[in-house]
Amino acid sequence: MLEDLIVAAFNDAKAKSEAAVAEKTQALTAGLPIPPGMKLPF
Repeated sequence: MLEDLIVAAFNDAKAKSEAAVAEKTQALTAGLPIPPGMKLPF
């Protein structure tokens, strides 16, 4: 049971960090003409 809680906490933290990175990347590239579907960072 403890292992499940640790895995759930890790997955939640990973999802939150990926969302934060996506938000910061979007803010940094707001003025750049990047084609849709191009994933940053590489």
